[in-house]
Amino acid sequence: MIQWFRARRRRRILESPFPDAWEAILSRNIPHAAQLDEAEAARLKDFIQVFVAEKTWEGCGGLEMNDEIRVTISAQAGLLVLGRPHQYFRNVQSILVYPTTIVTPERPLGHFTIPGVTPAAGTPILGEAHMGGPVLLVWDRVKQNARHPEQGHDVVYHEFAHKLDMLDGAADGTPPLGTRAETDRWIEVCGAAFEALRQRVQRGQASFLDAYGATNEAEFFAVATEFFFDQARQMKKQEPDLYAVLQDFYGQDPAARTARRPS
Repeated sequence: MIQWFRARRRRRILESPFPDAWEAILSRNIPHAAQLDEAEAARLKDFIQVFVAEKTWEGCGGLEMNDEIRVTISAQAGLLVLGRPHQYFRNVQSILVYPTTIVTPERPLGHFTIPGVTPAAGTPILGEAHMGGPVLLVWDRVKQNARHPEQGHDVVYHEFAHKLDMLDGAADGTPPLGTRAETDRWIEVCGAAFEALRQRVQRGQASFLDAYGATNEAEFFAVATEFFFDQARQMKKQEPDLYAVLQDFYGQDPAARTARRPS
């Protein structure tokens, strides 16, 4: 019965046309949207409409919530799952957005505290994903990352990748996968890439993937997701096996989409 009501509510949401003002936000803030084909673009807009309506959005630290913030974040979350069966990030109920970098407060350890994923008190953060809780983001970095994917960093991709990872109840760098063979391949490829990055970081050597990915397996998956979408062609060349595993998981080939980039 709950699913029936939810489906009916979503149909009603999608009966409304996608607002022109939201189209302008996509044009201004989401370069990746211009690379989508017609069917992909339609799916993304449907996702945005439902995601904006269903989630609780809260401006924090004096930030006034508006449609630009909601649509920009929703579009990036939607791009992540554009090629996957999804339930609109069912493990995300609320999104808290601050104007700029925040410092984590003192807080007691709890059931949902994840060592290495939940930052220690006093750490400046740009985003945070809580197991069973909200996603925290800072707007100035969200906007900069969204408008400049060539920089290879995206806090929305990063935190929502954590939420995908957490769908099976653990933040361990291995999201829910379809078959044992897929899981084995994931562990083999991602484990090898993580260990190679960790070794390079320990030796002080340069690496294609950001050194933060060497923190642990969960951060590796989130960092790899950022590069998969924002540095797709480079990743396909530098880390072909990792790219192929992420391509299968996300059901997308962003490297091929770059050919559709407007001139």
